[in-house]
Amino acid sequence: MEASFIFNTEIAMNIAKELLTIEAIKLSPKTPFLWASGWKSPIYCDNRLSLSFPKLRETITENLVQAINFQFEGVECIAGVATAGIPQGALIAAALNLPFVYVRSSAKGHGMTNLIEGKITKGQKVVVIEDLISTGGSSLKAVADLRENGFDVLGMAAIFTYGFDVATNNFNQAHCPLVCLSDYSHLITVANLPESDTKALKLWRENPSIWGK
Repeated sequence: MEASFIFNTEIAMNIAKELLTIEAIKLSPKTPFLWASGWKSPIYCDNRLSLSFPKLRETITENLVQAINFQFEGVECIAGVATAGIPQGALIAAALNLPFVYVRSSAKGHGMTNLIEGKITKGQKVVVIEDLISTGGSSLKAVADLRENGFDVLGMAAIFTYGFDVATNNFNQAHCPLVCLSDYSHLITVANLPESDTKALKLWRENPSIWGK
């Protein structure tokens, strides 16, 4: 399987439209957003907003379940990546009637000092859930943590990806297949922006670290 792919084109278009409608995704090529990384960006994405819209929340869960059943045969556990992947992962685990765990960004500083919350069963086949993929760094750290604790990571499923080449390379190097419901290319297609704005959005994706400087 290739490192990253869109599960279904029709679903990708629909999810992109819905995320725009509820303003989970905002586009502003003329007045860009500033990311924590220091990058200037014409897009801001907060898929956690989808949790506040029952119909879309259900659609996302159902589509991710379909993608997982299609691509990751034999999954035995669902793992969410803290923090945004936790509620999505819990919904998917419930729909699949599977155990659920989640991975912290760092171990707790007290109590059991857990990094992974939930029952650890070594050798268990797990699919990791994320809401958004940018470079893949924090997501793949969770994959590495699960593997180090004995899980067999089949791959990752996410709602949306920017489709950066660096992310594809990172997932390839980690030998972690990634399936997403929608991505930046489908978003641009359904956004119906002026040609100048569409051009700016495409240029950003080509080299986001220097765009707008």
